Amino acid sequence: MSKLYIVPTPIGNLEDITLRAIRVLKEADLILAEDTRTSGKLLKHLEVQTHMQSHHMHNEHKTVDGICDKILSGTTVALISDAGTPAISDPGFLLTRACIEKGIEVDCLPGATAFVPALVNSGLPNDKFIFEGFLPVKKGRQTRLKFLAEETRTMIFYESPHKLLKTLKDFATYLEEDRMASVSREITKLHEETIRGTVKELIQHFEENAPRGEFVVVVAGKK
Repeated sequence: MSKLYIVPTPIGNLEDITLRAIRVLKEADLILAEDTRTSGKLLKHLEVQTHMQSHHMHNEHKTVDGICDKILSGTTVALISDAGTPAISDPGFLLTRACIEKGIEVDCLPGATAFVPALVNSGLPNDKFIFEGFLPVKKGRQTRLKFLAEETRTMIFYESPHKLLKTLKDFATYLEEDRMASVSREITKLHEETIRGTVKELIQHFEENAPRGEFVVVVAGKK
């Protein structure tokens, strides 16, 4: 029976992919890729020759119905993103929801995602946590930060290098500058690094060391 497979791909180190994921990518009739050029390099490395189709945030609203029709007609589809698990701050949710609504089986494989190693490596409590992903850039940002100021669970955020300092300074304003936090960058890659300390100390560090790479910020909850 045809179905939709959600297939995590490495977030940096190409060895971080399961044998099952490779098999599914080879056996699928079609691979939906966020960026076919980026994914093409990975698939070539894995010796996967399955046909690819572009599926990203700018076209997913238009392509979801057509993809569902293909699966219903017998096409087995595998969805991947540029890195990590699809639908985690990447395209995937809309297609998954549409498939479920149409009675199409969805099989999500376990695999790489950036926030889990960052959380475990932070040294902060991880028995209870919330994943916030990217904060709103403008509208709703202040409201969200004020709400999170009362959050008692460990909080996880994604951030880009050019916005990292702004976000840390917002944490100092709304969450307290002495709140413990951890910043991980380039997880699984050559220049992987985790910096731990208070929000104030992290601001000082990144004012002296320009942020480079992709970041996961883990912040302690309110005591």
